[in-house]
Amino acid sequence: MPDNRKGFASALHIRGLRQRWMFSAVLPILLLLVLAVALFSVGVQEYYYNAMRSGLESRARIAAETFTGYGVKSYSEYYRLASYSAETFEEKDPIELQFINTNGRVQVSSYGLTAGTLPGTSDVDSAIGGKMASFQGRDPQTGENILAVSYPLFFNSRGVLRYVTSLREAQHRVLVESLLASAAALVCMALIAASNAIFINNVVQPVAVVSDAARRISGGSYGIMIENHYRDELGELVDNINDMSLKISQAEKIQQEFISSVSHELRTPLTAISGWAETLSADPGANIDQTKRGLGIILKESRRLTTMVEELLDFSRLQNGIKMNCEVLDFVAEATDAALFVEARIRQEGMQLVYSEPPEPYPVWADPARLRQVFVNLFDNAIKYSEPGGTIFLTLSRTPVTVSASIRDQGRGIAPDDLEKVKQKFFKAKNSVRGSGIGLAVVDEIVGTLGGKFDIASTLGQGTTVTVTLPVYHPGQEHLHDKI
Repeated sequence: MPDNRKGFASALHIRGLRQRWMFSAVLPILLLLVLAVALFSVGVQEYYYNAMRSGLESRARIAAETFTGYGVKSYSEYYRLASYSAETFEEKDPIELQFINTNGRVQVSSYGLTAGTLPGTSDVDSAIGGKMASFQGRDPQTGENILAVSYPLFFNSRGVLRYVTSLREAQHRVLVESLLASAAALVCMALIAASNAIFINNVVQPVAVVSDAARRISGGSYGIMIENHYRDELGELVDNINDMSLKISQAEKIQQEFISSVSHELRTPLTAISGWAETLSADPGANIDQTKRGLGIILKESRRLTTMVEELLDFSRLQNGIKMNCEVLDFVAEATDAALFVEARIRQEGMQLVYSEPPEPYPVWADPARLRQVFVNLFDNAIKYSEPGGTIFLTLSRTPVTVSASIRDQGRGIAPDDLEKVKQKFFKAKNSVRGSGIGLAVVDEIVGTLGGKFDIASTLGQGTTVTVTLPVYHPGQEHLHDKI
């Protein structure tokens, strides 16, 4: 159902949060108060008029019964008694007593001036017909608002006893009480408007502060913090904005460091390759040892460049989300292939690999290229942080529901305060060596996407153990990886 108030507010071009709140919250209350005052006024008026009518009807009944109780036999006796009643009537000022004949003409009146007139109101006709009736409205003779009650009289011929009173005093009372009710409503409305204004100001002010901070962050002022004075939903919003600003600032810093690091890392191998290529080209007849040394350096630095290009590609994949093409794989075979792939490099670095291949396969649901990337990245990290003469251990294990691969090195280890951050993109620990700092972030992303878990345990100066755990594949479980 459409919000009519909102549509109306839009039609009036009410744009500000403060104005829209006051319009939406205060206007309905104002309308309710106006309706309440109107109903109160009508109710008070009906109360006074009904009370007056009931009083006149009771008096008319008693007076008529008393009058007929005298046993009037003739018109002269009726007229004399009516005249006496009118002359001795004690409430001549607020109420007029009339005696009316069957033709509807006033015969006797306590007011005097109305004698001989024809009231011409419906109550008189009803009383002539033998039924008590009342009339409320304008007097056809004077135009004044009146209340009249007519009661039939019975003697030789039928007549009417009538009480007439002006509604001027009652209307004045109704007006006074309506004004008092309106004043009370205005006071209530003022209090409601003031309380709403205070409330909306307490909302708009922090929203404006948050909006200004968001505008500054979008303009590039990363890392700014908003002072939080609130302990409600606004406080939670401020905390979220501050957290976002801090993370953006950290990401910006890390990204800048990454670009600087990559630029430096690219320059170093390119310089070495270029230098040795120029040296070998300038002296084709160089001795064989120098040539081998130069070609070895070129090969080594070319591999470094290849690795960095791969890391840049990994960074791009992380930004866009890693896509998977999964199938049933043998976890043991994939780990073994990766070990064979890096074994030559491990020996070249003066280290050794210890690995015992399990006899039975470990089925998993994974992307073969991404799973190989996980193993290669972990081996690469183990090699970079190990010293010549060290040993790298690969251990595979299985439970009824999971398979695990652990790679342990005897390298320099990771500081405790860096251990929780090494999975973050571009993060480089204090004792880090060359690299971009995204290898472990890629591993964590891939393993998480495959529904697995990536754990790191390290002791500074003793080495690091990384463990990848994936769920065991069972036929019919492909739907568990639909998100991939």
